[in-house]
Amino acid sequence: MFRAERILEKKSMLFSLVVTGVVAILALPVIIPHLLHGHHIAHIFLHVGGITLAVFISILAGFAYYRLRTKRLLLSSIAFANFIAAEVVLLVDATWPSIYDLEFMPLAEVGHLLTFATLGLLALGVFRND
Repeated sequence: MFRAERILEKKSMLFSLVVTGVVAILALPVIIPHLLHGHHIAHIFLHVGGITLAVFISILAGFAYYRLRTKRLLLSSIAFANFIAAEVVLLVDATWPSIYDLEFMPLAEVGHLLTFATLGLLALGVFRND
């Protein structure tokens, strides 16, 4: 019988599911159209890998927070979820650089600000006294 708790017990299975899910979601709109673009596909795979690791760590941090309910784990969970957003923004900027443009700042700068916010949230979690 299938139990969702068993997936969390085997982190290798969870990681495999996350990799498969992220690649399956991003294959058609992002990966396949740029497959023959030389070194550009390496840049795209760098961001896909970042999204994959961020999703995996966010799931682990979320379940750890659910079990222990500490503010440090809450900040870590929020930080890794924020890193997912940063990687998605940077992937959109790498994939379609001229389509999505904000008037007040370039999209790449939004991604960098989100990455900086991730570091800030992780620092808050590390230096927090619970």
